[in-house]
Amino acid sequence: MLTIHAADLLLPGGRGAPVPGGAVAVRGSLIAAVGPYEAVAAAHPRARVRRWPGMLTPGLCNPYGPELLERAYHPDPREADELGTEPLTGDALAALEMTDARWGASARRGAQRMLAHGTVAVAGDLRRGAVLDAVTRVGLGREERFSEPQGPPSLDPFAARPVTEAFLLPLGPEGAGADFAVFDVPVGGDPYAALREHGARTCVATVLGGRLVYRRR
Repeated sequence: MLTIHAADLLLPGGRGAPVPGGAVAVRGSLIAAVGPYEAVAAAHPRARVRRWPGMLTPGLCNPYGPELLERAYHPDPREADELGTEPLTGDALAALEMTDARWGASARRGAQRMLAHGTVAVAGDLRRGAVLDAVTRVGLGREERFSEPQGPPSLDPFAARPVTEAFLLPLGPEGAGADFAVFDVPVGGDPYAALREHGARTCVATVLGGRLVYRRR
């Protein structure tokens, strides 16, 4: 089944210009077309169409893979009364009895939170087997990290660097991997400023390997 994802604005990344009313067609795990919705829909008239508010962009790479997945604990919702809902680090993490199983479960929850911020890959060396297994099962890509990222670790890849540096790869061409995200931000002005101002918490959808792996309810 071929699916067209359409948004108010398509920001292809790289040197590509923004496309008002843009769309991405996905066949399996790969991109079939990128461009104005009318042209994409005309080329694929039988495709299923998903329409999203805001801006469709390349998927994001979070540079804080080890910090967020191996040096922080993401509490289980059932632990919220005792531990809260935010990642635990430092003394709070040291006070927990962490087993491989608990690290793996934490990493799965952390990876799901990353998907909810438009992230499709993480950078940095992951050394715990349980964490590596969790990341692989979720489907997040792994990227090499050549320097330490600036600022405190954040689930928002836009938080501490230019928006263009948060994009994993530009969208397309045909046959490239279908990894992208949609953010419900204003599209009337500078799209990069809007993404930086409103942040990745505005993510409404993340597509990874052609699959809709996150959809805001």
